[in-house]
Amino acid sequence: MSTFAHQRHTISRDHSLLLTIDIQGRLAPAIHAADDLIATADKLLHVAAELQVPRVFTEQYPKGIGTTVAALQAHLAQASLFEKIHFSAWRETDFSNHIANSGRQQLVVMGTEAHVCVLQTVLDLLAADYQVFVVAEAVGSRHPANRELALQRMAALGAQIVSVEMVIFEWLEQAGTDTFRHISKTYIR
Repeated sequence: MSTFAHQRHTISRDHSLLLTIDIQGRLAPAIHAADDLIATADKLLHVAAELQVPRVFTEQYPKGIGTTVAALQAHLAQASLFEKIHFSAWRETDFSNHIANSGRQQLVVMGTEAHVCVLQTVLDLLAADYQVFVVAEAVGSRHPANRELALQRMAALGAQIVSVEMVIFEWLEQAGTDTFRHISKTYIR
């Protein structure tokens, strides 16, 4: 891993990508506070697109769980999409090769379920020496207690738990630009 990832504590739009894990049609209705999670994911995906941060989606066995929820479908056109069988996306060769070839050392992660696919992917990314930032408002599980345990475990093992505004403001880096004015007016409330 580059020295950059070991020294940098803020999220850089030039060195990060946004990973959306398994926010899928048949699973989403069972997720606690799913509407809020999806709205947060949508916001962050819009900001990432405007700042040209690469976006990657995964779908766990879409034949059974469905494809990405309708509210996020529009983002797929400008993103990379990987179907998976393993709970950890990292265990899928096409996905891990894509991440490795992206040159990005920071992964901003959101999705479901926090204690299964998000957790296992994050643990494998940490083991592969990536910096991982988990967006607290944009991860969910069917039961809130499982989400909380997953966040605690990911943090204890080296992931940084962040808020959506932390990600946006770190990507922006400074105020006073047209980009800052537009994004803060449109997405920060």
